Amino acid sequence: MGAFAWDKHCARNGMWRVPERTLLGMAFIGGTIGAVAAQHGLRHKTRKEPFRTQLYLIAGLQVVSLGAVAFPTVQDVMLSIVRSIG
Repeated sequence: MGAFAWDKHCARNGMWRVPERTLLGMAFIGGTIGAVAAQHGLRHKTRKEPFRTQLYLIAGLQVVSLGAVAFPTVQDVMLSIVRSIG
């Protein structure tokens, strides 16, 4: 959440910004909840595409991954879908 706040501060003051790749990378390695909360709480990068779509794609992948790890039934369903595709 701090990186989003800093980036918004920099945007308002004409300073060097935090690269979107960095913000998305932090979300990818586990900061998704903070990134989404900051995006909405600070109203920062809420309309910026493709950033918004990429952030929600990361969040979706993490939810599916967590479901696969936490619930063996989800894991079985995902494996059957992958097998039917391939």
